Amino acid sequence: MDPTATGPAGRVRRHLRRPSLRTQLTTLYAGMVLAVVVPMLLLAGFLFGRDQIRLRAGDAVPPPDPATQQVDAALAITAFIVVVLTVLTAWWLAGRFLRPLRAMTVTAQEISATNLNRRLGLRGPDDELTKLGRTLDDLFERLDSAFAAQRHFVANASHELRTPLAGQRAVLQVALADPEASTASLRAACEEALGLGERQERLIAALLTLAEGQKGIEHREVFDLVDVIKAEMQSHHAEATRRTITLQASLDPAPISGDPDLITSMIRNLVDNALHHNVPDGHLTITTERINGCARLSVANTGPTIRSQDLRRLFQPFQRLGTQRTHTADGHGLGLAIVQAVADAHGAQLTARPRPGGGLDVTILFG
Repeated sequence: MDPTATGPAGRVRRHLRRPSLRTQLTTLYAGMVLAVVVPMLLLAGFLFGRDQIRLRAGDAVPPPDPATQQVDAALAITAFIVVVLTVLTAWWLAGRFLRPLRAMTVTAQEISATNLNRRLGLRGPDDELTKLGRTLDDLFERLDSAFAAQRHFVANASHELRTPLAGQRAVLQVALADPEASTASLRAACEEALGLGERQERLIAALLTLAEGQKGIEHREVFDLVDVIKAEMQSHHAEATRRTITLQASLDPAPISGDPDLITSMIRNLVDNALHHNVPDGHLTITTERINGCARLSVANTGPTIRSQDLRRLFQPFQRLGTQRTHTADGHGLGLAIVQAVADAHGAQLTARPRPGGGLDVTILFG
């Protein structure tokens, strides 16, 4: 804490406020004009007085000249009028110049989280103020989209969390309401409740991973994508065998600089998505390579047909193929959203396209 904040020096600093921009512009305009006009008036008065003195050089004591006094008075009055008119004109010009800025300030103050759909709509010549207005409108557009996405995300997250909680309570209530409940039925109810709890834990873990990906990278390390992919393929081998899906890989060295934990989560979600949304006797192919000094990761899988208009929606939280919103054993619709968030955090370019026979090709190019 500043020790002078409450003393005399602190009070002086609080009272010394910066003048308004209009006052500063007025001072600048008036000062520039007066710096030219006032010396010219003084020079004119000096030259006129010198001529009068030269004409009376033979006089021992030059008598006061009424004409000279009148000229001096006229010059003084003219100087005063010039100063006043210059200040007033400069004040008016500064106000006219700042009028669009004041309108922008008032409109921006009226815009809040509840009416971000408003825009400044500044029109006029393509000058700096117009460009500033367009920049602010773009900012409000992004804020509006961000707030809408946040509200949509919170609503979906609430729904996804409420569903297993409601199911868990229903299972326990049914078990407790049965007067003839046996040990086996109570055990089954507890096991089902535990399963629903595990689904909640997976959802919360996915939400935390998504938040970490959207937050950005706090530290970077240089590592090879191949090492991460090999570990994930080994951990998913049993599941791929159970689903009769063939795992294929073509792995060339692909070193990158990034967060290993986030990249691991991204690859895990890519593999999970490719396995869960596949078909029996399908395949999953992972490829890494270096192109022009950049690491490239490709994941291709067979699966159901995906329409091009649905592709963008799949990378949004809680979005799945079709219109179903309820939980599935395969996940909560956050996998591809996590992939997108981690790619964005690393400045990577993500490209996805539906496969002609069904399935999805996802390519991530790290710069």
